[in-house]
Amino acid sequence: MFKIIKREEMSGGTVILHEIEAPKIAKKAKPGQFVILMANARGERIPLTMADTDPEKGTITVIYMVVGKSTALFKKLMPGDAYSDVIGPLGTPTHLEKLGKVVCVGGGTGIAVLHPIARGLKEVGNEVTSIIGARNKDLLILEDHMKAASNKLHICTDDGSYGHHGFVTDVLRKILEEEDIKLVVAIGPVPMMKFASAVTKEFKVKTMVSLNPIMVDGTGMCGGCRVSVGGKTKFGCVDGPEFDGHQVDYDELMQRLASYQTEETECYESFCDAEKS
Repeated sequence: MFKIIKREEMSGGTVILHEIEAPKIAKKAKPGQFVILMANARGERIPLTMADTDPEKGTITVIYMVVGKSTALFKKLMPGDAYSDVIGPLGTPTHLEKLGKVVCVGGGTGIAVLHPIARGLKEVGNEVTSIIGARNKDLLILEDHMKAASNKLHICTDDGSYGHHGFVTDVLRKILEEEDIKLVVAIGPVPMMKFASAVTKEFKVKTMVSLNPIMVDGTGMCGGCRVSVGGKTKFGCVDGPEFDGHQVDYDELMQRLASYQTEETECYESFCDAEKS
């Protein structure tokens, strides 16, 4: 069992932070890697990239949005409760090297995934400019963490309630026009990563994205997490989760992510109805 020692609600309760006791994982985990969690023995396996690790405390931190039955079950877990299973670290760690000026772009809960990567890039000597965005100020997460992990931080909101009124790609384009950027890391909703990669491609700047395909076992055996990168089939769990943003077939990824949308919605609604009764 993996006990929860801290719980925090963000974005009006739709986004949840759990700090979990997992000393063996915390000791080995690297930026960019993920874990698979199960709320109970009969629960669904949910992959989540770690937002933080603390080897000394022996904890890992995950941040997720409540979007279905399984994440709704996660939300019910309080400090002192435990996940039945936490498996990891999985996936290929982020390659961290000193390049010069780099830009980290995050949207929604993708900011949680971006945080340890931005921090790692800064720690190896890069000048890190981060751009984070959300639909409005209330939905923005980890602003202070990203400020500490970056040399400069830009904030964007779709409705203009905080920071730049517009999309993260607006600010990204301006930076690329004015500075010599060696690398862009973009993590967030698939459309955001798609358009960020389109912008960086214009400027011929290397771009890495972290993908979130449907996943079952996390070891490359099931093939559920396959994605097309550069015209070849890759597995998100073992070949990724990070890939060359200019090579990803985003349209296919979005299509595959919607494969079970009807069933997921029905299951979540049934769970919510049962909770009310």
